[in-house]
Order: sequence, then C-alpha cells, then structure tokens
Amino acid sequence: MRRLSVLSGGVVLVALGAAAFFGRGFFRGAMTIHDLLTENQQLKGAITNLTAEDQIGYAKVISQRTETDGRLLTTLRFVETSREDKTQTILQKEYTIEGDVIHFDALIVKFTDQMVMDGKARALYIWRRVYGEKMAPEEGLPIETMGSEPKRYADLLKLLPADQRDLFWSHIWDLAHDPEALAQYGIKAIYGNVIYSQLREGLIYVFKIGPTGHLYVEDVPAM
Repeated sequence: MRRLSVLSGGVVLVALGAAAFFGRGFFRGAMTIHDLLTENQQLKGAITNLTAEDQIGYAKVISQRTETDGRLLTTLRFVETSREDKTQTILQKEYTIEGDVIHFDALIVKFTDQMVMDGKARALYIWRRVYGEKMAPEEGLPIETMGSEPKRYADLLKLLPADQRDLFWSHIWDLAHDPEALAQYGIKAIYGNVIYSQLREGLIYVFKIGPTGHLYVEDVPAM
C-alpha cells in the first residue's frame, strides 16, 4: 500500500509539474498574436525589409451622368498597384457612387523602432472602403476584405507558415483598441486615414503614401 501511495503521489506531482510547465507557456497548442509580435524574428525581419513606398495606385472616372431625378452618378475604376512594379495591377474594382466627391478609407499600422530592427520608419496599410459624400461611411463599398491577407503584401510574410500569416492579418487590426498592447508590441499607432477628392473625367487620381503612413492623393491629366 505504501509503495502504491508513493507511486500515486509521483503521478500527481508529474501532472502538476506538467500543468505548470504548460501554463508558463513553454508549450503552446496554438500561437497567439502576442507570441508572433514579441518572439518571431522572421516577422520583424519582414517588417524591416519593407521599402519606403510612393505611388500605390490610382482612381479614374469612367463616366459621370445625371439621372432624370437630378442625381449625379460617378462610375470610377479603383486600381491598386504592386509594391515591386507600379505598372502591375494587383487589384481592380469599379464602383458607381452618387455625387462626385469620393472618399477612400484605409487603415494604417505604424511601427516603432522597437519593432523595426534598423530604426527607420515603417508602415503598413489596407484599403477598407470607398463612399460618396451622400453616404454614411458604414455604408461604404468594400475594397479589401478585412482580416484577410492584402494582395499588396502577399510576399511580405512569405517565410512564415500559412497559419502565422493568417494570424497576423486577422488580428493586427484589433490591436487598435488596446493602446497598452500597441506599445508592448512595437506598434506606434493603428488608425484610419480617409482621403477624398472631387472627381472629374480626364484626370487620374494617384494615391501615394509616405514611410510614416501619411496617405494623400494627387491628380494628373489622363494620358
């Protein structure tokens, strides 16, 4: 009986030790966004390798017409270009929106020196939606699908396993609601950036972004 009791006690101690071992995080059944942002050097390397961007796409009016009820409708083509080749289209959509003042809504992620290993400013962005001045923002038409990997950054995290890439894109935007986590994870800010312009036929509206995440638009004559 004594031997059985000692053996049973040993099993209990092993079980308690295993629970403590797992609880301290030495074994993770599934990686969390915390693990990814604090421990994954491949992710930090990928962000460090982000190059400063300039032109990221454009919008062009296909047609503008006035309906019998007096409403002006603008049909536009929205184009996003490749990070590597500005002449390569990676996303193209067409929208018809009431009015001629069109808003383009994006989310920006700005990283701190803690996250970026060479100390230079870096930022990510994702297009959310497009809407006219006669629409509420929440009624805007989607550009990218939130939570999925943007086409523009399809090669950014290519060294990470697919499940880690999915984890990053599906959770990164949620951190905007947790300022303490932002600082902990080396993210300076996550915020919305809306730019708008009064669109006219014969012009191309070129979207540009600076290394710190400043998004703006310039109009140039259509070729």
